[in-house]
Amino acid sequence: MTAHITAQKGEIAKIVLMPGDPLRAKHIAENMLDNVKLVNSTRNAFYFTGTYKGVPVTIGASGMGCPSIGIYSYELYTAYDVECIIRIGTAGAYDPTTKVYDVINVDKAYSESTYAREAFEIASDHLVHQGIAYDLINETAKKMNMPVIAANIHSSDVFYRSKKGTPPVAAQNNCVCVEMEAFALFSNAQYLNKMAATILTISDVIPTGESMSADQRQNSLDNMTKLALESVVAIYNKL
Repeated sequence: MTAHITAQKGEIAKIVLMPGDPLRAKHIAENMLDNVKLVNSTRNAFYFTGTYKGVPVTIGASGMGCPSIGIYSYELYTAYDVECIIRIGTAGAYDPTTKVYDVINVDKAYSESTYAREAFEIASDHLVHQGIAYDLINETAKKMNMPVIAANIHSSDVFYRSKKGTPPVAAQNNCVCVEMEAFALFSNAQYLNKMAATILTISDVIPTGESMSADQRQNSLDNMTKLALESVVAIYNKL
């Protein structure tokens, strides 16, 4: 057990899906997994372990931002011997040609965050997905006939900012959208030699103001989650 996760050893699967929201983790577990068990509720960060098509998988919340996912993913990798974490979340599109409902498989995460530098002396402003998960997600999407965009994204440390427009780090590196966690997840995985990927659904388009309704958000995130779960099966067969 750790200060933030109180599951017993062996109660966390080797592959973990991480939405930001603990209630999203609960929804996925209750509606898409079999043999579900709540293994952590400390700080209301719900973690559920069950099976999908017979494959063990844990669904657990990351919270918001690099510091939060940095803590949870590091402890999962080191204290619970997790081999692969896939973040599943939403993002805001910078480019109006990227539409609401588009699914992004993150290639590189660019960030102004100091997380990687301060934690591991990794000075780069971008980090790449780690291991084979990214490629297997792309392969799985093709088998499911689900369009997926492989792209660079911006992992921002801030949600509100005084200056309008696309931040320079995103504009200069063709980042199609913004979220807040992938950079820290990728840095932990790189440092620890683990697997990490991020799948995002575009929930709103910043320049146009287009956004999902609550019902649309539910349905489209379920589609992304099915892609993630099918990818878990592919990854599990490679472990």
